[in-house]
Amino acid sequence: MNSSSDQDYGQFKTLFFRLTGINLSLYKEEQMKRRLTTFRVKKNMPDFNALMAEMKKSDKLLNEFLSRMTINVTEFYRNQSRWDILEEKIKKLAAQKKQITIWSAACSTGEEPYSLAMLLRKYFPEDRFMITASDIDREVLQKASEGRYLERAVSPLQPDMLKQYFEKDGMFYSVSTLLKKSIRFVQHDLLSDPAPGSFDLIVCRNVLIYFTDEGKDIIYSKLGGSLKDGGILFVGSTEQIFHPERYRLRSEETFFYKKTIFGESYQ
Repeated sequence: MNSSSDQDYGQFKTLFFRLTGINLSLYKEEQMKRRLTTFRVKKNMPDFNALMAEMKKSDKLLNEFLSRMTINVTEFYRNQSRWDILEEKIKKLAAQKKQITIWSAACSTGEEPYSLAMLLRKYFPEDRFMITASDIDREVLQKASEGRYLERAVSPLQPDMLKQYFEKDGMFYSVSTLLKKSIRFVQHDLLSDPAPGSFDLIVCRNVLIYFTDEGKDIIYSKLGGSLKDGGILFVGSTEQIFHPERYRLRSEETFFYKKTIFGESYQ
């Protein structure tokens, strides 16, 4: 990449932060710049300054850009074996607590929080848990709150779960009101916004791979700080936390971390 291209992108990051409050410097630069350059070229913009000028005039273009920043790849019960372990941890929480709070961070189009809601209903009454589902992208949050999925999207679900929690709607399956009322969807920037509550369980999977080490440190500090003592953090398959004790976390097993109580050993 030449210096003029780097300078153009550097100026763009500054202007984008002023416009949105999102700090692109905390995202891995090579992959982010490549993804956004593809978007810019597709929109026939000669450089990032031209793209910025157009985004200031068009909320539609800005929202498209925000959607392009992240790759929204998700599915119901993604990596089923990990969810089996999560279910065991939820069983333990149910034995200790009468009600719990959950944060599905970077929830994308909603498969994850709806999967959580179906799982939690096996161990808690519907009024004894609340899921906060967040994402930086307004458009995917809108899709998530609508809860309409093509048949191939719900194929991992057992027939009895489909029957209980979904309604057939032409080519789509729509999530029941029963599940929706246990979830609140909120727009949230993991880097700059405060945590949306205090939680017994946080699921934050397959998003930290986009951030620099500095960005990861900010986010893990936020996740650790918003977990209640003894709470569980469930991360993605490529997101092992090095030195989890920095965030008052200890590794329980692969992809799962527990918030320690002050004075408790991290081993």
